[in-house]
Amino acid sequence: MMRAYRWLFPHPLLTLLLALIWILLQNEFSAGMAVFGLILGVLIPRLTAVWWPDRPVRFHLGNMATYLIIVLWDILVANVQVAWIVLTKPNSKLRPAWIIIPLELRQPEAISVMAGTITLTPGTVSADLSDEGHSLLVHVLHTDDPDGVRDEIKDRYERRLKEIF
Repeated sequence: MMRAYRWLFPHPLLTLLLALIWILLQNEFSAGMAVFGLILGVLIPRLTAVWWPDRPVRFHLGNMATYLIIVLWDILVANVQVAWIVLTKPNSKLRPAWIIIPLELRQPEAISVMAGTITLTPGTVSADLSDEGHSLLVHVLHTDDPDGVRDEIKDRYERRLKEIF
C-alpha cells in the first residue's frame, strides 16, 4: 500500500501546492476546477519524478511552519533595518561584506531553501554555492561584524533546516 502511495504521490506536498495554485488561478471556485487541479497535482509530479531522484526522505512540516514564521518576521525586521540604513547612512559610511558560510547541510532542497531565505531577506543576497556544495557566498549590505552575521545565519536558518530535512 505504501509503495503504491509513494508511486502515485512522489511529492505529496507538491501535489497539494499545484492543486491549490490551480484553484487560485481560477477566478471562481468550482468542484470541477478543484478536481482538475487535483488531477494536475497528481500528474505533474508523477511525470517529472524521474528528474527528482534524491527527494528528501524526511520532512518535518511542523518545523517548517515555525521556520516560515521566523523567516517572515526576519523579512519584516530587515525591511525596516534596510530602510533605516538607506535613509540615514551615506554611501561612504556603508560597510558591505562578502561572507563565506560553511554549510553542514547536504540535501539540495535544504540548501536551496537556505539560499532563498537569505536572498529574500532584505540586505543580504546569496551569490554563489561552492562546487562541492560545502559553502555559500553571501553579500551583506552593511555590517560591522561579518563573523557575527555568519554565526547568526548558521544558528537562525541552517540549524532549523537541519531539523526540517
